[in-house]
Amino acid sequence: MENELAQLSINEEEEILQIQADPSNQSGVGEFQLVGCFLTASVIHFPAMKSTIANLWHPVYGVQIRDLGEKRYLFQFYHNMDMERVLKGLPWTFNNHLLLLNKLGRGEDPLKVPLIFTPFWVQIHDVPIGLFSEKLAIQLGNFLGVFLEYDTSNLGKENCNYMRVRVQIDVRKPLKMKKQVLCNGVRSYVKFKYERLSLFCFYCGRLGHNDSFCEIKMMIEADTKELGWDLSLRTQSRRAVSMNSIWLREEEEGKGKGRWGRIDLENQNIGMEV
Repeated sequence: MENELAQLSINEEEEILQIQADPSNQSGVGEFQLVGCFLTASVIHFPAMKSTIANLWHPVYGVQIRDLGEKRYLFQFYHNMDMERVLKGLPWTFNNHLLLLNKLGRGEDPLKVPLIFTPFWVQIHDVPIGLFSEKLAIQLGNFLGVFLEYDTSNLGKENCNYMRVRVQIDVRKPLKMKKQVLCNGVRSYVKFKYERLSLFCFYCGRLGHNDSFCEIKMMIEADTKELGWDLSLRTQSRRAVSMNSIWLREEEEGKGKGRWGRIDLENQNIGMEV
């Protein structure tokens, strides 16, 4: 009996259980998923966030939002175009808190995916005349973070005095304010303005908190007069600017221009029935 027990080997933990995947369960499960978290120490009201985000994205095929714990959320889409539209529209915010998103691969653990990067459109102002080029855009984009895209749609248009680049930014690092450039022996600075910029710290320049809750400032007990960043980093997005209607007149502009503040069409020999 003792000899038989001595020859008995228990290797239950070493055995591999092979499972056959069911093809009928593979349609879309685990696909079109994003994992995200909000860059804030504040508590996010989950029901309000779900409703607001869904209304903001308005995906054609809908979205399911789950609380994973550890301040992370799973966003399950049901069509690739809905998911890609959300990614293309980054950055998104809720109550001025930046939402960090990452696309999940099949089988990837949503609790272990690093959430430290987010894209921003950045306007580069005070660029010396004659230096507007994709090469410079790439160089400055990589200085800001990781260059993603150069917007050439406004080049050559009236009042376009800045370059526009899309960059991937590491939220653990301070926002860049300016960069010195050398042109024909003359040194100057180009300045950066971030579109749709959310909450950031005027003391350390990092996203996700203000200077009243800055750990770095509290550690060294810095004076509030030493703030190095300000609201000049924030600017309107191109979309927000373009929403101004060409038909909209201010009150002063409408005086003496005919009924309802419009140009008197009868004086222009134009017939109109009302």
